[in-house]
Amino acid sequence: MHRVFLSFNFLSAIALPLLLVLIPASVSANAFERLLAPKAELWERWTAHERADSRQISHASWDAFLQKYVRPGEDRFNRVAYAAVTAADRATLEGYIEDLAGIRISGYTRAEQFAYWVNLYNALTVKVVLDHMPVDSIRDIDISPGFFADGPWRKKLLAVEGEPVSLDDIEHRILRPIWREPRVHYAVNCASVGCPNLQPVAFTAANTESLLAQAARDYVNHARGVSVTADGLVLSSIYNWFAPDFDSDGGVLAHIRSYAEAPLRERLGTLPIVDYTYDWRLNGAR
Repeated sequence: MHRVFLSFNFLSAIALPLLLVLIPASVSANAFERLLAPKAELWERWTAHERADSRQISHASWDAFLQKYVRPGEDRFNRVAYAAVTAADRATLEGYIEDLAGIRISGYTRAEQFAYWVNLYNALTVKVVLDHMPVDSIRDIDISPGFFADGPWRKKLLAVEGEPVSLDDIEHRILRPIWREPRVHYAVNCASVGCPNLQPVAFTAANTESLLAQAARDYVNHARGVSVTADGLVLSSIYNWFAPDFDSDGGVLAHIRSYAEAPLRERLGTLPIVDYTYDWRLNGAR
């Protein structure tokens, strides 16, 4: 998710304020953040797939983990009980990730591949958090390469078909450019309060469409996604950082409107976007 717009603590703490002074006044901070967001840059090697193949990848152990430790809230916000994960279940999670890494995923259909990469991203993210507990934010897990590293996203965490792969690779070089599906942003979870939900079940080729639609509704209709204030709409920074991804749905507001429920839907056409926000606190269960 996923989705850090600044790659370095140095930029956020020192360079960013200086750059904001130097850039033209007509360029807003939100526009500057969008400029720094990771771009969808295709990793051509992962476009290979089978058009017709009946094989299915089992995500049963990941599904059991999610059903045990994801805590869906009545407010449409899912938290994760990281502190409750047992040693046995951590071992099972690690085994699941190893099993996925051993699959020749380029030999499967697009539908199986989508579920594979989403589940791998989310399982790796949970593992990274568990490996560094206690932690207040995933951004504090500075294991990415580089002196000014921020977060775990750029570290090569495993190899798939002999290719070292990072979380950024999965999201920005595989999922986003290959599928060109804006709801990818509701599927991958970055272990943060501001992020769309980690689903309580694993993605599969069969349930992907229903999970994406439900995830979009849950996020759009929660204050993490869209908040109505006296001045206008405050949106998740996801809609700023990755605005071009929503062009296929007619733009951010058109996309939001398609998933908004009353009374939000009625207000979308009359209120301007006044700001963007994102909460990087860990999405751990209280």
